[in-house]
Amino acid sequence: MAYAIFKTGGKQYKVAEGDKIDVEKLDLEVGKTTTFDSVLFYSEGGTIKIGDPVLAGATVTAEVVEQRRADKVTAFKFKRRKGHHKTKGHRQPLTRLAITGISA
Repeated sequence: MAYAIFKTGGKQYKVAEGDKIDVEKLDLEVGKTTTFDSVLFYSEGGTIKIGDPVLAGATVTAEVVEQRRADKVTAFKFKRRKGHHKTKGHRQPLTRLAITGISA
């Protein structure tokens, strides 16, 4: 089974064909296909290829399944004995991808 590690949005993701992952928001419509060429690692069976820093000619192809927002994260700050409380929430925009192909 082939898998690859690629980089997008400042993060690295380990994927295999058929996986569904959430990545930082990409400005793409649902149903569109995108290709990532910053592949850092590729493995299939006993064959391993490691990039320096990326593999030349290697790509990961994915289809956009949906644009969504993550669950709310609450940041609560307080200073003891001062009566200071501060609550702040955040929902990160995400893009869900279905990995359709990996090539090296």
